[in-house]
Amino acid sequence: MDILFIVNPVAGKGNCDFVIGKIKEQMDFFHIPYKIKLTTRKNEAEEIAKDAVIKGYEKIVAVGGDGTIYEVVNGMIGSSASLGVIPSGTGNDFVRTVGIPNDLEKALNVIAYGKKVQIDCGKVNDRYFVNVASIGLDAEIVKETENIKKYLSGSWAYMGGLLKTLFSYKHKRVNMNIDGSKKNKNITLVAVANGKYYGGGMKIAPMADIKDGDFQVCIVDKISKFKLMRVFPKIFSGEHVHYDEVDMHKGKQVKIKSDEHLSINLDGDIIGKSFNVYFQMVPEGLKVLVPQDNIM
Repeated sequence: MDILFIVNPVAGKGNCDFVIGKIKEQMDFFHIPYKIKLTTRKNEAEEIAKDAVIKGYEKIVAVGGDGTIYEVVNGMIGSSASLGVIPSGTGNDFVRTVGIPNDLEKALNVIAYGKKVQIDCGKVNDRYFVNVASIGLDAEIVKETENIKKYLSGSWAYMGGLLKTLFSYKHKRVNMNIDGSKKNKNITLVAVANGKYYGGGMKIAPMADIKDGDFQVCIVDKISKFKLMRVFPKIFSGEHVHYDEVDMHKGKQVKIKSDEHLSINLDGDIIGKSFNVYFQMVPEGLKVLVPQDNIM
């Protein structure tokens, strides 16, 4: 029942030593074998997770935010290991969807005694995501948000990235294919959602179900900057879906083509640019630890 904790020491508000101390205290109290490894650079969590799979760890725990989870998932996908999460990042959107508590001691109880559930994943090329992937304005905002996170956290960082990006962003003309249904769109953004939340608590896909085998696809058509600023606050409650410029669709495969390079955002990580992007559902692609009383 060995557990490996992969800790991102720069995630959240710099409370790494406190978090590690609590991990040791709780695991020793439970008499559960464990190890802790700290990352020192970007993408190292993925490498550590891959090695943990080879060594046969039963539970691999991402200690950090959505970016840390993204790396760990890509290191352990396809294995029999279960993903655990100790939220200590700025956004923590994935845990909102699966019901993992933000309280440190309660989250550690889930690692020790939580139940294992199968959840869906998404795939773009050879990369996987568990929460939300996107192109368009949102992906450009993510790049700006990474810089702003040095000064602001969570949804405030995202809002700062939005404001900075908004004035220079140009709409993208794309051809879309969602499970065979074709659309030609002049879009502001497209979010392909497995989970409900992103950007530090914004409810981009209120109807998303991480276990139903389908994406919820949120398409925001070309919209004036003035109206976008009016719509933006509605995303936190999911009320943005009622605007004429917002279309919601359900599907397992989403193909997007454009004459322009499209930045690709997976769970808050920009993986590059492409003229063609293919999002594919991977049903029950991952086991995750959740509270025993979770109804998932």
